[in-house]
Amino acid sequence: MSGGGGGRLNAVFYAERYHPIQAGSIDGTDVLPHDNAVFRALLCSTANLYDPFGDPKVIGDPYRTVFVGRLSRLTDDETLRQAMSKYGRVKNMRLVRDIVTGASRGYAFVEYESDREMRRAYEDAHHSIIDGSEVIVDYYRQHLMPGWIPRRLGGGLGGKKESGQLRFGGRERPFRAPLRPIPYDDLKRLGIPPPPEGRYMSRFQIPSPPRRRSSSYAEGEDSPSRPRAKDGEESYRKRRRSPTDVDENRSERHSRHREHSHDRDDSRSKHRGDRTEHSHRHKKRSRSRDFSS
Repeated sequence: MSGGGGGRLNAVFYAERYHPIQAGSIDGTDVLPHDNAVFRALLCSTANLYDPFGDPKVIGDPYRTVFVGRLSRLTDDETLRQAMSKYGRVKNMRLVRDIVTGASRGYAFVEYESDREMRRAYEDAHHSIIDGSEVIVDYYRQHLMPGWIPRRLGGGLGGKKESGQLRFGGRERPFRAPLRPIPYDDLKRLGIPPPPEGRYMSRFQIPSPPRRRSSSYAEGEDSPSRPRAKDGEESYRKRRRSPTDVDENRSERHSRHREHSHDRDDSRSKHRGDRTEHSHRHKKRSRSRDFSS
């Protein structure tokens, strides 16, 4: 599929990490931001201005949650729950609303009871019709896609041509296989993953959502009452540690090592002192026996 011709034109690939410059590129090889929104998203990314785990409204297991977009503004909670229940047992659901008017903003998050039910909704509910609107369904990128920046900060995926801010690499608009030379050195310098030459997918293939790395319970079992987002948050913060934090941790480890060495030396000195004192007492006793005899 990596060859030329029509096969090359139908070859696509999907982003596993989010990079604002790459998301603004139709083939994933741009090295400069092409609009102000991409530049704003890049600033948020490099300055760590966005925390994907900072929203207190977010609950549930991200591996069992799907994003449902392009909903009709007239769709209510009950209609959405009924439509998404076709694919599995809905555990939690949040239809996002305007904080001032309370009107629907046209997207929602639906959590299922198992990983299997989530994947069924991910595969089968995409492009289904709810209240006369063709919806899109995706996995929960906010917690599961490294580097994610939302649309309101210039990032996101998809979009409409009229907006002039299309974002590529997602399910609706994948990257096209490049027809021009790939600037590997520039991509590496910017931290942008290069296109997977020789491993492209077809437009008709469904990209697989992320799977949890370690499963402490079977897919069909109920998830814990509190989501695993906290574990993800800890790993996210470890990935985003600054060099200063690393240096402080290294200094702290060296300090603990020195203290341990000093304690060990003091213990050895004390032990040698006790042995010397015991030897002196033994000699005095021997002399006392000799004099008494």
